Amino acid sequence: MSKAKKSEFRPDDFVVYPAHGVGKIVSIEEQEVAGMSLEMFVISFEKDKMTLRVPTARAAEIGMRSLASPDLVEQALTTLKGKARVKRAMWSRRAQEYEQKINSGDLLAIAEVVRDLHRNDDQREQSYSERQLYEAALDRLTREVAAVGGIDAEGAQKKVDEVLVARAA
Repeated sequence: MSKAKKSEFRPDDFVVYPAHGVGKIVSIEEQEVAGMSLEMFVISFEKDKMTLRVPTARAAEIGMRSLASPDLVEQALTTLKGKARVKRAMWSRRAQEYEQKINSGDLLAIAEVVRDLHRNDDQREQSYSERQLYEAALDRLTREVAAVGGIDAEGAQKKVDEVLVARAA
């Protein structure tokens, strides 16, 4: 099987997979599927203790991407400082939009969800589903901040928290 185009992704690269967030390419392997030989990225999502196999030919189509640039991370953190924009739509519709943003893999869209759902201690309670979406978005954001900045999860969490707390002040 000839390798017509070499992929931009290599083993040990961190990548963002839209539905799961930041993962690391462990290897690229050939796999027999329905009698055809397919080249697959083997991606490990350490935090979720999950391994995913993605056909290399479909990676771009699925929306798999490289980590955000440091500039984009800064833009995302700046997004967090903005005023929450909450539409007057019914919660079910807004929840669906937040879910789509989180699963888009777009760092700025994810930051918008964190911004819009963030609550200070003195603000009204969050519903269970609001909290779930907030935590999912926050987790995606901090994992990418950590990977891009070469820092651990706690360091990234602290960095994001500082921005959110400063906004509230």
